[in-house]
Amino acid sequence: MTEPTVERPASGAPLREVRAGTESTVERLASGVALRDVLDVGAPGSWTDLDVEVRASARYRPGLLPGLAWVEGRSGSTVSSLIAATVGRLRRERGAEDAVESVEPLLALALCHPDGRVRGAALARAREYPDLLPLIVVRAADWAEPVREAARELLRDVLDVDAAVALAPLILLVGRRGRGDFGVRLLGEVLRRAPGERLGPLYGSADRTVRRFAHRLAVAEGLLSPAELARAAARDGDAVIQDLCAEAVLKTVSADVGDDVLRPLLTARNPRARSSGVTALRRAGRAAEAERFLTDRSAVVRACARYVVRRLGTDPLPLYRAWCSELGPEAGGERDTGQPRELKRGTGQAREPKPEAGQTREPKRNTGQPRESAPGRAREPEPEAGQTRGSEPGQVREPEPEIGHAREPESGQGPERGSFVPVPGAVIGLAECGERADAVLLWPLLAHPVPAVRARAVAGLRLLDVVDAGRLRPLLEDPAPGVVRETGLALLPSAQELPADWLMERLGERWPRHVRVAAFRLLSAGYGIVPLRAAVELLEDPDPKLRGWAEQAVQRWHPPAGLPGGEAEVEALLDRCTHLFSSYVLRRRKWEAGVGR
Repeated sequence: MTEPTVERPASGAPLREVRAGTESTVERLASGVALRDVLDVGAPGSWTDLDVEVRASARYRPGLLPGLAWVEGRSGSTVSSLIAATVGRLRRERGAEDAVESVEPLLALALCHPDGRVRGAALARAREYPDLLPLIVVRAADWAEPVREAARELLRDVLDVDAAVALAPLILLVGRRGRGDFGVRLLGEVLRRAPGERLGPLYGSADRTVRRFAHRLAVAEGLLSPAELARAAARDGDAVIQDLCAEAVLKTVSADVGDDVLRPLLTARNPRARSSGVTALRRAGRAAEAERFLTDRSAVVRACARYVVRRLGTDPLPLYRAWCSELGPEAGGERDTGQPRELKRGTGQAREPKPEAGQTREPKRNTGQPRESAPGRAREPEPEAGQTRGSEPGQVREPEPEIGHAREPESGQGPERGSFVPVPGAVIGLAECGERADAVLLWPLLAHPVPAVRARAVAGLRLLDVVDAGRLRPLLEDPAPGVVRETGLALLPSAQELPADWLMERLGERWPRHVRVAAFRLLSAGYGIVPLRAAVELLEDPDPKLRGWAEQAVQRWHPPAGLPGGEAEVEALLDRCTHLFSSYVLRRRKWEAGVGR
């Protein structure tokens, strides 16, 4: 009954490191030091690691472990001469109170012994020591059938509710093994008989496997109320628990459901809970409230909101069109001249378009009087020195959002009509349910002062399949990384149509990192020698990620079909990459390109 191989410890440490720490652990247990002073008894991995470490130590220090005669009580009080010597040495080093022979630590070693007869005999004595129950759980998944069956019988007798709650992390950890299903089934049987409040510690466990098991059990047995399930779906960070609890709440929603159930779902940070809350609005007879979620920042929430609104008889497309019209340049009091507005470098704000030929721009004068206003519209006076617009003297104005960060509305907060509140969800929502003709509302938003709106406008044009490479190319220089990222994704199918020289210039270190990354991705999607030229340009770049991507791109490059052979530039570029290839591969690559023959 000896195990043929030594398992890797749960902590993932290699066997060499285990041996370095095994001598201290096994020696201290053999000398009688209490388990709680040697192991972290609350960590399930400590027990599985001990099981591995004891078997590893048996290969090079077998005399340190108790034998079958001692376990069966057929020997004297001393386990072996080696253990006696160890006890004496530790008594001199630490003091008698820390180095005395104790049965419990020795039985722990016996329960992890490589010899199955020793493990089986130790199980018969382990019933008297409650602190050894974790090792009985480990032995219930033993590879030797006699040991395994004896441990399971003992575990069934001693596992009560308190022990099940305390040992749930270890039982579920051992349950991943091939023979560990018994402990998981037994854990479920014990907890089903327990009052619902006894599972409270498992719902908030740091181990997500334990939380999943507890919530599955609670949903199956109906141990949690709909309000408790809604709070769990909204607060737990695990996606599995979010879906499990949210779906369970939906099954209980009726017309008389209260805010204690819907509010946690509708205000949750995770989109799974919010989407379930929006779906529940229809079953609760409050479908009209779903309209404010049409502009949610999550696509799945917007889709659920459109479904609920349509079931109410309202078409969401006109709403999206109206919101995007309000977000256009007209909403900000600026004239729409039909010309794209240039973005100010480093600010993300849009400049006023340049006047046409023969037209002059009226100079701005600060006379201290109210500025001229449009008919029927009052304009505010210029602010005094040291005062910002929109604030009273002595008040501090709320800071503007950073470049690349959108002022997203709170969950369920739609755009206010007639206001210049940027709601990026309205922009992308129009593209999700609109038509290609709706692109006329998205093109002006490319010059919107809020970066998130510009990014969603680019994404919407890509969804509508109306990408114009010439009009989107200037956005590759946008100061907001999110805008450049969406622009690069939209232009990727048209990468070969973009001027390579223009993109190569934007690989320079004077450009922001997000601009250089987008330019490199577009160049890598090019044809012929262009990807190789761009990758070699970044081989000595100070950015380690860009340099790593360039090295991988060089190693992946192969001369495409139709590339003229014998080009001197290809040979020169490959000669700069000799450190990335073996001599054979480099010769092969040159041979494919028709150079270096």
